[in-house]
Amino acid sequence: MTTRILLIEDEAAIADAIVYALQREGYAMHWHSLGRDGLAALDADGAELLILDVGLPDMSGFDVCRTLRQRHALPVIFLTARGDEIDRVVGLELGADDYVVKPFSPRELVARVKAILRRGAPVAMVVPAHGLTHDVARARISLNGVVLDLTRYEYRLLALLLAQPERVFSRTQLMDAVWEDPAASFERSVDTHIKSLRAKLREHDAACDPIRTHRGLGYSLSWQADRAP
Repeated sequence: MTTRILLIEDEAAIADAIVYALQREGYAMHWHSLGRDGLAALDADGAELLILDVGLPDMSGFDVCRTLRQRHALPVIFLTARGDEIDRVVGLELGADDYVVKPFSPRELVARVKAILRRGAPVAMVVPAHGLTHDVARARISLNGVVLDLTRYEYRLLALLLAQPERVFSRTQLMDAVWEDPAASFERSVDTHIKSLRAKLREHDAACDPIRTHRGLGYSLSWQADRAP
């Protein structure tokens, strides 16, 4: 299977050079100039690596990285015209795998991409005691080896909770992270989808009840199997 790389870069000349260099190496390149469009493409089709410009016109590359880290596990290379140490530190603290300062050689970027992909990206996440496995690359969640039949929003909700076990998410945070247009939906939509998720988990395993309700606060996913909502 051809490795899919997503590029979010608003300068067309730089994007063209990157796309050309990596396509020559056999990678499947997909380019977006806006952060929100890139995030939507990542949610819809996934990727094995993201090349992300820090200075985007609609939102900061750092904000893009914060958002994607809530629901995706993939390597990230930051591109920036700024070489300040603080920017590099912020990028690395957000989970970036590399940091390339403009101007740069496309050959250098290709070498960095190859090095990161050789290390391997996290493709699965297992939650002990629950039997839940998240195949990030294929956007599938399994319970005890059986792939769950989830709607788009059920998948996104469970993937977000799986990515940060024990963290309590408010309904508003879940709406903002999961729904494409939170303003067009109601917070009760979160409760409805959580209810359907619990039902689907119990269909496969009556003892599987990892989603906890925090009255007046929101929801979390527990590590321990003996915790009930």
